[in-house]
Amino acid sequence: MRLALAEMRRAKLRFGLLTGAVALLVFLIIFQQTLAAALLGFFTGGLENQSAEVLVYNRDARRNVEGSVIQPGQLEAVVAVEGVGTAAPLGEGTFTVRAAGELQDAVIFGYELGGPGAPTRLAEGRLPQADGEAVASSVDADNGFGIGEIVEVVPGGYEVTVVGVAEDSRFAVLPTMFTSFATFEGASLGANPDARAVPASLIAVDPVPGVDPAELASRITEDVPGVEALDRQTAVASLPGVSSIRSSFSVILGLAFIVVVLITGFFFLILTVQKTQALTLLRAVGASGAYLIGNLALQVALVTVVGVGVAAGLLAFAAAGSSEDFPIEADPGLIVTTGGAVLVLALVASLASVRRVTRIDPATATTRPAGGGLA
Repeated sequence: MRLALAEMRRAKLRFGLLTGAVALLVFLIIFQQTLAAALLGFFTGGLENQSAEVLVYNRDARRNVEGSVIQPGQLEAVVAVEGVGTAAPLGEGTFTVRAAGELQDAVIFGYELGGPGAPTRLAEGRLPQADGEAVASSVDADNGFGIGEIVEVVPGGYEVTVVGVAEDSRFAVLPTMFTSFATFEGASLGANPDARAVPASLIAVDPVPGVDPAELASRITEDVPGVEALDRQTAVASLPGVSSIRSSFSVILGLAFIVVVLITGFFFLILTVQKTQALTLLRAVGASGAYLIGNLALQVALVTVVGVGVAAGLLAFAAAGSSEDFPIEADPGLIVTTGGAVLVLALVASLASVRRVTRIDPATATTRPAGGGLA
């Protein structure tokens, strides 16, 4: 493969510009993927990273957590469904709170302590063990939701002490706290003292061991009037705005992948056309088609791998410079997966150049004066 490396050394500017273009495009792809994951995490993290495997909505809510209100008797009916291991009320609401001396909106989830609905990504501290305690989203720890901070619900003045923080646990792009259901009730009654009772928003369900959550969700929906049950992943995917965000980013990512393929393919095709006479001479002196194709594939791989490496460095730099309010992280798994996909697509895009190389007839070297022929 010395031929491929020698050619790249002689044409540093040409290959350098291509590598830079690939790096910028790959950076765009992985940055958009990272941005989409962070944004979706802020929308859905609180629901996705709680322990209940099945979530039961009021059917009229149309899978909207904010619009769901569990009616009397529905919890008892869900408990009686075959395959239900544990079922408990899960409250959710958006409140105005005072944290770090400032008023801001926050989401509060209330679950039965020790039951389904607890946060699963605890990073520091502990889970609530009594009323008036909460686990908050870790990204908001420096904004008045750190361990030991007291968050006041206004109006009403109900106070909640943060005893732990959990990663990837924001909901609806707001600071989020997980508390006991009794604490959720107290915060709700403090904010709305005229309320006679605080109904649950959802029913959090854990199936008995061996029961598939999706199958149990279907059974609950069929057996209990007025409810719709979803397994956790379906519930997350059904949240308002999630499908729109995914669709928008998918279009952008698809276009970026297409551009990578077109740039790589056209570059190496043009390069192959320009080298036709030299390649013909190499074939005439005994170089096999497989040898020439191997050199071409090596150049494509080197350009792509170096471009992905540069893009990874740019993503790490962008992640280090992201704000505390909207942090992004460079995911090595995402970089490797995307880099592998780009490499495969780049090799596929070079097939036009490969086809041109395989069609070279070494005998034409004797009929081309410019190529050293005799005629």
